[in-house]
Parts: sequence; C-alpha cells; structure tokens
Amino acid sequence: MQEMETRYTHSPVDIRHYSTEELRREFLVEKLFVPGAIRLTYTHNDRMIFGGVTPADQALEVILAQELGVDYFLERRELGVINIGGPGFIEIDGQKESMKKQDGYYIGKETKHVVFSSENPADPAKFYISCVPAHKKYPNVKISIDQIKPMETGEGQTLNERKIYQYIHPNVCESCQLQMGYTILEPGSAWNTMPSHTHERRMEAYVYFDYASEDTRVFHMMGKPDETKHLVVDNEQAVISPSWSIHSGVGTSNYSFIWAMCGENITYTDMDMVAMNQLK
Repeated sequence: MQEMETRYTHSPVDIRHYSTEELRREFLVEKLFVPGAIRLTYTHNDRMIFGGVTPADQALEVILAQELGVDYFLERRELGVINIGGPGFIEIDGQKESMKKQDGYYIGKETKHVVFSSENPADPAKFYISCVPAHKKYPNVKISIDQIKPMETGEGQTLNERKIYQYIHPNVCESCQLQMGYTILEPGSAWNTMPSHTHERRMEAYVYFDYASEDTRVFHMMGKPDETKHLVVDNEQAVISPSWSIHSGVGTSNYSFIWAMCGENITYTDMDMVAMNQLK
C-alpha cells in the first residue's frame, strides 16, 4: 500500500492566526511508519518528498511516475535513506545490500528501481526517505553511522549536548542539493539548536524518534523569530520547516531526529543566527 499527500506552501502571514489544529494540519505529519505500507508527503517547499517505507511480509517499492510527470520515480530526483528500525535490505537496480539500524544510503538520479524489505516482519525495518529534484547523476553511496565522525556540540549546562552525524553532506558524498543527517541527544539533554536560526535559502524537514519513554514529547518551535509558535510532536512524527521559520526543539527527555534539507546550496553552515533577545 502506498499513500502520498500534498502539503502546500505558506507565508509567515498565513499562519499568524492559525489555531493549534490548523498549524498541526499544515506542518505536522503524524503517521509515517505503518507495517506493510509506504506513507509519503509531497511538500511544495522546494518540492521535497519525505516519509516512511515499512516493509513487512513483502518488499516495497516507491512507484511515482504520473504524479511527478516522469516515467519513473528517480528519473529527475535524488534520494536519501536512513533505517531507524529493525534490520532490512535495500535493492538498487538489482543490487541487494543489508541495512541495519542507522545505516543510510544516497541514491542518485536515473536509478530505476529501489526495493525495500525487512529481515524479520515482526521487527520491520523503518526506512525514512527524503527525495528532492536533481540536475545531475552522482554515484550511489552506502553510509553507515559507524563510518562518520560526529560533530560533538553543546554542553550539559545548557541541556543541549548532542552528536550530529552528517550522512549526505559534501564531506561524505556528492549530491545535487539534498543534505541529510542524524542527531542524537545525550541523556540529560533536551534542547536542539538553541539559540535558533533560519536559512532563507533552503527548507528542512525533521522526523523525531527514539523517545526515552511513551510519555516523552518534543516541543518543536517554529515561526518567524518575533512570532514563534510550537507543535507538540510524538514519537516517529515529522515536521515541515519552511525557509523563513526557526526550527528548534526541546523534549521532556532526550531523543533523536533526522534532518533533511534542500534549496539553493549545500553549505551546512549557511545559517542566519537569531539572538535570544530577538525571540518572542
């Protein structure tokens, strides 16, 4: 089963008077991982497609052609994949490889078939995917978290000690415009990216997961720096972050998240920092 919903773009003025439910309907994706299903969201923010592929008894393949005006899914797109579930497999144009938890893959444009499967349907793989338009074909690259030297940042005093693993990044592999990575907060830390920032030249999508308990929640901060709003995010839910919005979060315990970005450039540090006294 495959489903894809479309989310449209908004200006900061549009959301000024949104209710909680309206804000959640437009920016929060509540269900990504359903055993035996593909759940995708197409956002008109830089035309990113993201979502969950959760194979159970049978292998799954994303089939999108007419919806994108192409003959096959990756004819004019590049794809990033990170597995956050049980062990599985990915088969790329007939070449099959194992994918344990925290394994990732960059898959270049013009790849015709990407098939996902789980080793054990009772403990299915959960492939989080992010896909954006591409102008050039770059080599497919498997990326394991074990191969990445993380950026260690933050400190316990400010509750934001964390490791940032850059999967799809110029230091690791080539891509047209997709960047993708995995951030893990240390026990006792709850904040990510505070002080916050925007980057007008690219949008971002987050999926939050690996919560410490069933009662853990993340408060995702969004909006213009002087008109902030928030979304309460449960485990394995995703948030669309437009280029004009801050994107920061604080949890009731530690957690992990995957970030994916696309836009004008692939410079990770291309950020417009927001001073704490500018936030409202």
